[in-house]
Amino acid sequence: MLTVGRVCAVDYGRTRTGVAFSDASRTLAGETTVITEKNERLLAEQLAAMLHEKKVTAVAVGLPVNMDGTVGPQGEKCRRFAALLEARAGLPVTLIDERRTTIDAHRILTENGVFRQKRKETVDAVAASLILEIFLKRLAAEEHA
Repeated sequence: MLTVGRVCAVDYGRTRTGVAFSDASRTLAGETTVITEKNERLLAEQLAAMLHEKKVTAVAVGLPVNMDGTVGPQGEKCRRFAALLEARAGLPVTLIDERRTTIDAHRILTENGVFRQKRKETVDAVAASLILEIFLKRLAAEEHA
């Protein structure tokens, strides 16, 4: 895997998809956004365009894993979406266990005084940032191994 260039993390959802980008040095999670496209093919195309525009070199997609380690129907949808995105963007896509990221995102937003509708609008972007942090740590560990 390349060790330079921005990376991106995606929190794929049925209604909203959170997206977070790192800085070029891969040390900080920075820009985030939420995409409300429900059609997975159109979403993959939108994301692929964003990835190329921002010169992203690698992508992580959050994989919802049950607490017992199994992957359910939503996890299988995420796997299919990750494969679609990889094909559309022509970039390596890594699946990242996203257990508890949405719960942690809700907690972070609540602790910072973000409630109800505003939290609903931003929780996916925060979850994507948490997935990105996991991915950045993994990439750093691989680089130093």
